Amino acid sequence: MSEDLPAESAESAESAESGRAEREKSPALDSVMAERHRLLSLAFRMMGTLADAEDVVQETYVRWYRLEPEKRDAIAAPAAWLTRVASRISLDLLGSARARRETYVGQWLPEPVPADLFADTAKAPLNSAHLAADPLERVTLDDAVSMALLTVLESMTPAERVTFVLHDVFGVPFDEIADVVGRSAAATRQLATSARRHVRRGRRAQVAPHQHDEVVRAFRGATVGGNIEELLRVLAPDVELRVDGGGFVNAAPQVIRGSDHVARWLMGVMRKQPALRFERRDTADGLGYILRDEGRRYGLATFDVSDERVTSVWLMLNPMKLTNWPLD
Repeated sequence: MSEDLPAESAESAESAESGRAEREKSPALDSVMAERHRLLSLAFRMMGTLADAEDVVQETYVRWYRLEPEKRDAIAAPAAWLTRVASRISLDLLGSARARRETYVGQWLPEPVPADLFADTAKAPLNSAHLAADPLERVTLDDAVSMALLTVLESMTPAERVTFVLHDVFGVPFDEIADVVGRSAAATRQLATSARRHVRRGRRAQVAPHQHDEVVRAFRGATVGGNIEELLRVLAPDVELRVDGGGFVNAAPQVIRGSDHVARWLMGVMRKQPALRFERRDTADGLGYILRDEGRRYGLATFDVSDERVTSVWLMLNPMKLTNWPLD
């Protein structure tokens, strides 16, 4: 019948058919694209920066669209396929990322993100039935994007990190993770056990959110007020301060350790920059502060607290890692 139609009508019919086919595919396409935020959440936990996570997610979708249509149609669970591919890409990139960080100017820190940036992305894992029943077998999801946990993840091998994120945060079973990391299921379980040891060694006794925030407010008051004695009281004796300037901003090149050294360094900063203002922000670690210097964003301070004292201060000054923290 269509052979008898005028060329223009044939083109219209073909266009309509194409549009109809596209609409039929759109629900599947929509479901695949709906996974993007969850994939970004997963990749961020593996890579430590949003820029690297975006690269992982982009490459994951490129590989999806490069599949032959029949191969895509044969994938029963696209979300699980996307997760596996993003995890493999992250595993490959983690090795080169470590090499890049060896030449990084000064100290390298993971990127701090707002408390709600990845809210709910890991609370309905793909295979929740496979999660360990023992609560000690899993790290609480509330800490999943905190600086406290992200810095611990940096101490893991790439395979440990990928395994930990997939199983303990996203609930992927070990037999599926084994395929990602190229190990047996038993060896993958051992990777998870080793990763949890890193987490337990790197975490101090947890405090309630209101206690964390109370200590941090005391830190701010003492720092802004220039009261070194008060500041020393709020700092743990073995407190550590890390500053990431990324080569864009002058920053402490090494970790500053000990309450006296940290307090004096902070007092020196306040003397040199008397216009510096602390504006509260909700971070994944609890109360933190945007540092504003005469109308411009200078940095972000986040904290770890234990036993009513600040045990870690993370000061992000690298502007490339502050894009999610606009000034009000």
